[in-house]
Amino acid sequence: MGEYRDPSEDKNKAVPEDKAEVVGYVAGGLAAGAGVYGVVGNMGLVALGGGIAVGAAPVVAAGAVVGLAVYGLKKAFFN
Repeated sequence: MGEYRDPSEDKNKAVPEDKAEVVGYVAGGLAAGAGVYGVVGNMGLVALGGGIAVGAAPVVAAGAVVGLAVYGLKKAFFN
């Protein structure tokens, strides 16, 4: 059968051990997204049926996602 192993002793693999580095990449992505919005300004999406304005929040959030993607690529190639 084997010995009893407490599941609470297992580390959560979804949470990286270097959280400060992850936060740095997210903050960099947020800043980059805000910079893109500052340069490009108000944007819009136009389709056949009409259009919709895109404000700062989705652009900044996309920057955070890009920051996390850069962190993931760094971990994949250099670890």
